[in-house]
Amino acid sequence: MTSVQLASNTQPLYSPISPNGQLPWWHHAIIYQIYPRSFQDTNGDGVGDLRGIQQRLPYLQALGIDAIWITPFYRSPMADFGYDVSDYCDIDPIFGTMADFDAMLATAHELGIRVVVDFVPNHSSDQHPWFIESRSSRDNPKRDWYIWRDGKDDGQPPNNWEAFFHGSAWTLDPTTDQYYLHLFLDEQPDLNWRNPELAQAMKQVLHFWLQKGVDGFRLDAITTMMKAPDFPDMPPDDPRFQGGLLLRLVDVHNYPDLHPILREFRQIVDSYPNQPILVGETGCADFNELMDFGGREALDEIHLPMNLKTPWFAWDAHVLKQAFTDYYTALSKGAVPSLVLGNHDQGRLASRYGVEHHRNANMLLLTLWGVPTMYYGDELGMLDGLILPEQRQDPFVGHDDYHGLGRDPGRTPMQWDATAYAGFSTVEPWLPVQTTFLSNVAEQEQDPSSTLNFCKRLIELRRSSPALHRGSIQFLETTEPSLLAYQREFEGIRNLIIINFADTSCTLDLSNMTDRVEFWLSSRMDVPTFDTVSSIFIRPYESLLLKLG
Repeated sequence: MTSVQLASNTQPLYSPISPNGQLPWWHHAIIYQIYPRSFQDTNGDGVGDLRGIQQRLPYLQALGIDAIWITPFYRSPMADFGYDVSDYCDIDPIFGTMADFDAMLATAHELGIRVVVDFVPNHSSDQHPWFIESRSSRDNPKRDWYIWRDGKDDGQPPNNWEAFFHGSAWTLDPTTDQYYLHLFLDEQPDLNWRNPELAQAMKQVLHFWLQKGVDGFRLDAITTMMKAPDFPDMPPDDPRFQGGLLLRLVDVHNYPDLHPILREFRQIVDSYPNQPILVGETGCADFNELMDFGGREALDEIHLPMNLKTPWFAWDAHVLKQAFTDYYTALSKGAVPSLVLGNHDQGRLASRYGVEHHRNANMLLLTLWGVPTMYYGDELGMLDGLILPEQRQDPFVGHDDYHGLGRDPGRTPMQWDATAYAGFSTVEPWLPVQTTFLSNVAEQEQDPSSTLNFCKRLIELRRSSPALHRGSIQFLETTEPSLLAYQREFEGIRNLIIINFADTSCTLDLSNMTDRVEFWLSSRMDVPTFDTVSSIFIRPYESLLLKLG
């Protein structure tokens, strides 16, 4: 057994700016992402709906989250399961009615839960009335609401851009013999934000939902809204060009003309009294670039540009320590970090990191400095679903395709109980659902040592400790490379978090940091063995949350 000593005086301290006083609600919030198709079905069609979300809000209140983010529920042909919007101000019948949305929103607010909704500004559905008009003729008044170009002299597409879902980013429309741009599916034509009428129409969508009382927007595919106006070919030898993915190419990613639009979005939400927020899907090349989307020093664009790099880092103490150190170092002064480990575009925590690590992943997510976004079911330790190739629904199968199954394995229905279809529905769901050895909500609620009760207790401690939800953070040096250790501090209150990534035990010596330790929580949901501050025993794959005297 190894004896490990921690040292706190060798790493920089990262601290929120002016942590005293009243903070906006989102500074210390926990956001819970709901994929509505898979949360709760109430009408027996195998697909989750808005009434299902309303029905389960008491569960979320008991869990302790502050806000829900709901992925698209707008009217849609569902080519990309709602990210192809045919009416931005209406509810798709598969999810219910506008009355159902209003009732869900009212119940959420009654329970003290904020509601953030998805906004899809880069593209609409090809079934949207705007696009139907736009493609009807070259001189239609809405022609310029989308991006149309003539092909090259040989009839090939206007340039060599490729779509994220593979193939050319251009589709020839036979009605007018021009190509339209779509960075995603053919059924998702890109909107032309250089057209002032289109821009105004989309801003009115924001006002529509804000006037209903929503508490913010998660901006989908925000980095690609503006493109280079001359639409140049991508040089095939450009090192940023990787198999057709456009993520890092300046012609379509983080183009400078994007940022005035984001500032206008921010002005819109800031004009409402309930402090609505903007959360951005910002897949960035590096953490420094991520700061562009917050507005750099002015902080006048997106409140929470999502840190989507960390889910792809290896589950390794050294790697994660360096990743979050780099992130905190890059933060603009006064910016609030975004913490994301999983979402609807990735495999689940327990599958990506390993079942033995899934509680530690929640410990990390909920005790780092920043605003964590939890993905539905991760509080249970849900695994990727078992899906046969013929059951695949996702249209995207690409470089990270989960063995040819697209993103479906991470989108399977929530497991509520041990009844048929795990309590999600009374009929066969749109994706197969199976209970696992990690069990379901009903069983975990009755098990004091369950992952669900671990997460509830962890959230309770986070909310009650100013050090955990608003304090500084300092990563610590350890003599054991498999340990990740950091402390949070606020006005003399110190919490220490230690995560063991290894299958071996060790003894921690904290004598150079404190003379008194108060045990708060173990991922094992029991009380670890220790007699003194120099003999704290940490077991394989265990994480500890302690208070230092």
